[in-house]
Amino acid sequence: MFTDFSTADLIDAAPNTPSCDTQFRSFGRRARFSGRIRTVRCAGDNGLVKELLNSHSEGEVLVVDGGGSLHSALIGDLIATAGAANGWAGAVVYGAVRDSEALNEIDFGIKALGTNPRKSGKSGAGETDAVLAFGGVEFVPGHFLYSDADGILVSPNPIRAE
Repeated sequence: MFTDFSTADLIDAAPNTPSCDTQFRSFGRRARFSGRIRTVRCAGDNGLVKELLNSHSEGEVLVVDGGGSLHSALIGDLIATAGAANGWAGAVVYGAVRDSEALNEIDFGIKALGTNPRKSGKSGAGETDAVLAFGGVEFVPGHFLYSDADGILVSPNPIRAE
């Protein structure tokens, strides 16, 4: 996991890099995170999110497409703690999270649209490792994601600032 970067410097070095237009809120102690992308598409059900973040990772970032719904949370403190313990760098949630105060104590990076205390379903409905698209960016499994206070960049190859 590469953490010594600024997305502003990275996009200056590679100006054609896609930048996500969606304005996310940041959660977790890790304000800057990066890694190869894994994906989950789910609607109101975090069973696949829980399954992936409970598995070993080499510093990947989980991108979750919850359809932009804020009706129920897709990640809470227990799932984020599991992700941190299993080596995940962070998660980008196009939807809601919960337990925000507890999330801010975990060494894990999260970008999400907002919060809702309501739990989501647990049936495991959805799909993993599909190409996702929101905010004008395609999130392709295996590509690289960089996230900091200024936003999110996605690239098929690693980016280094000059």
